[in-house]
Amino acid sequence: MAKKDPKHSEAAPTEEAAASAAEQPTGEAQAEAAASAGAGSDADSQDAAALQAALQATEQEVERLKDAALRAQAEVENIRRRATKDVENAHKFALERFTSALLPALDGLEKSVDSAASTEDVKAVAEGVALSLKLLLDALRKNGINQVDPLGEPFDPAQSEAMALVENPNVEPNSVMEVMQKGYLLNGRLVRAAKVIVAKAPEKAD
Repeated sequence: MAKKDPKHSEAAPTEEAAASAAEQPTGEAQAEAAASAGAGSDADSQDAAALQAALQATEQEVERLKDAALRAQAEVENIRRRATKDVENAHKFALERFTSALLPALDGLEKSVDSAASTEDVKAVAEGVALSLKLLLDALRKNGINQVDPLGEPFDPAQSEAMALVENPNVEPNSVMEVMQKGYLLNGRLVRAAKVIVAKAPEKAD
């Protein structure tokens, strides 16, 4: 039987030793693994920092929106208060312009009364009253109040109330021959109908 060469036996590594040596990482592989682990740790830190920054930005935006909402609510409340006050003033002083327009007519009536008490000239008193009436009608007209005086016009049941029908051969039938009380319109709406007497044709004798 041939003897094994001890030198050859010691010099040649076994298959198990070679496999074990192949499985263990080299120094370069270990360095790459460490670098990869470090890079992963840095990426996690960056992600955490980015999330923290996004959270802070979101919180700041929420605070900004809350402040804007409070400001808007306060502005709406101020507008509501101003509108309420304007409506109250409108109701309270709605007749201010109308009152100012009536004052000259009242002044004229007062002068007419004073004149009637201190003079016997009836014509002068009548002229003063007529002037005061004209001022009063002008004031009413400027504020949208117009007289309904349908004398001589065809009878209009929408604006006049017939108090009687009277035969009158000198007047067109169904026309107003007399105004007992004048009517008034407020901006085109009837406030009071005129009370009138309407003419009718005379009946023919048999």
